[in-house]
Amino acid sequence: MSGKITAGQDELGAFAPQFAALNDEVLFGQVWSREEQLSPRDRSLVTVSALMAGGVLDGSLRFHIQKAKENGVTGQEMAEALTQLAFYAGWPKAWAAFRMAKEVYSG
Repeated sequence: MSGKITAGQDELGAFAPQFAALNDEVLFGQVWSREEQLSPRDRSLVTVSALMAGGVLDGSLRFHIQKAKENGVTGQEMAEALTQLAFYAGWPKAWAAFRMAKEVYSG
């Protein structure tokens, strides 16, 4: 993932410093940097899928749809992935994800 992510520190650093550090340094630092094992593009598709399937239909999903776009996932590919997910994760979740993806890929 390009650029250092500081969302944990920015949002929760004062309240939950250990969680913030794990978020920024381990998840977005060590895990996302393992590009030999899985490309950022593929990690983005996996992450969007997990968030949608888990019903995390908030800013986290939007952030990861944007990251997917930045990591080379085309709008057509995102639409296809969300269509596939709709049948396994739920139609209403797909609607919510499609609304976010439409905004991200239209801008």
